[in-house]
Amino acid sequence: MPPARSRQVRYARRRRRRMAAVEHDLSATQWAALVEAWGGCAYCGATGVALQRDCVLPISRGGRYTLANIAPACASCNASKCNDEVTGWLRRKRLDERAFLERHVRIQAALAAGAGAGAGAGATGSAPTLSAVSAAHDDDVAVGSDGAPSSS
Repeated sequence: MPPARSRQVRYARRRRRRMAAVEHDLSATQWAALVEAWGGCAYCGATGVALQRDCVLPISRGGRYTLANIAPACASCNASKCNDEVTGWLRRKRLDERAFLERHVRIQAALAAGAGAGAGAGATGSAPTLSAVSAAHDDDVAVGSDGAPSSS
């Protein structure tokens, strides 16, 4: 048992050093806006479950907790992804990689535009932009896994 404990201690120390080495600037307001914009797990679309902050580029690979690098994920997807690169993981899980990446870019752009427009107005300045992002999600539902529009 002692070797496992010492491995755990080394891992915890390493993670603390990695976390302290980079600046994490994701605020609670930004996280709430991300959760609202995605409307569920960014990867599988699960709703009604607790969402966790998942780094698109893992911290162990140089990522950090920033608005551009975080996606809300259910516990199952977050644990499964671990520290894998997101596109390879999506392919392996047979999830729609293109839809995720396109939506991620649209949400990031909308949140950045909302933050720029509402810089002096507080958190309420980004609400109309989030509604537009949520409305754009309806377009994602009509896209098949091959990227072509579905007939349904």
